[in-house]
Amino acid sequence: MSKLSDRLGRPIRNLRLSVTDRCNLRCQYCMPEAEYRWLPKDDLLSFEEIARIVDQFTKVGVDRVRITGGEPLLRRQLSVLIQALAERAELRDIAMTTNAVLLEKHAQELKDAGLHRVTVSLDTLDPETFQMLARRDDLERVHEGLRAAREVGFENTKIDAVAIRGVNDGEFAELIGYGKSVGAEVRFIEYMDVGGATRWRMDRVVSRARILEILSAKFGSIRELPRHDAAPADRFELKDGTTFGIISSVTQPFCATCDRARLTADGMWFTCLYAETGTDLKQLVRSGASDEALHEKLIEVWAARRDRGAEVRAGMKDRAPLAELANLRANPHLEMHTRGG
Repeated sequence: MSKLSDRLGRPIRNLRLSVTDRCNLRCQYCMPEAEYRWLPKDDLLSFEEIARIVDQFTKVGVDRVRITGGEPLLRRQLSVLIQALAERAELRDIAMTTNAVLLEKHAQELKDAGLHRVTVSLDTLDPETFQMLARRDDLERVHEGLRAAREVGFENTKIDAVAIRGVNDGEFAELIGYGKSVGAEVRFIEYMDVGGATRWRMDRVVSRARILEILSAKFGSIRELPRHDAAPADRFELKDGTTFGIISSVTQPFCATCDRARLTADGMWFTCLYAETGTDLKQLVRSGASDEALHEKLIEVWAARRDRGAEVRAGMKDRAPLAELANLRANPHLEMHTRGG
């Protein structure tokens, strides 16, 4: 494995691997519109193509893969891909982010295939708020999925909750308690102005400072835990030992330590969540390029990387959504559900 760093000295270690742009929910902060342009099915990378690309990423430093979507469990026979990845000794961690609507059905096969961890997106415990946010009545299925994950033996489970002012900012303490009851650590994510968040406004962001203020009023003193890696969440501990995290991409960006790359289901590689252009690895793979050529392309692109998208956005005076609706329709790769978050 070579040691590869970008122009700001950041290594490449984590690969977000989207397997589909489709989703079975329509969360307002991600997919608020009525219609979307979907990636053509013939453009989606096969599992064999994904595995080949992952092999070259491991050679430049990647040792962690996170399966994403859309909703990854909509990709048929996903456990086949996970098993193939689990056979690669270079990968120390194989995780998946899911809305858990289909997790109860697939939890055991995912565990058996070699998936290490799951992160479940769950913003609210209130059925009416869930219906309003997701435009689907699937909250109980999410609960069933989390229970199934625990029953089949998944550990280090996370619950990701996007914090939105006036929507779920009265539920933070309850979410932490629920996470504890299902063996999961809750991570609050500041509402981000990226992808399909066409209705984002700064006044709807619940900042890291405000989240801590709300939780301190409920639980008393909160201790920040020391960091030991480049994970996006700052972690905290309550007096009873319960831990939680905050991902403060909007108010306190962590671009300086970002070691993540993102590969869409059709093979576009983005070196920043806020990047407007990417590198077409599918074209390389399907044009007959050798493994060496693919490897050299990864080195070329990462060595030239100087992205710090969240920091740039934080410095804007009149901050607005990253992309207007017309831009998203012209370029679906700008969508969060396409590039995998």
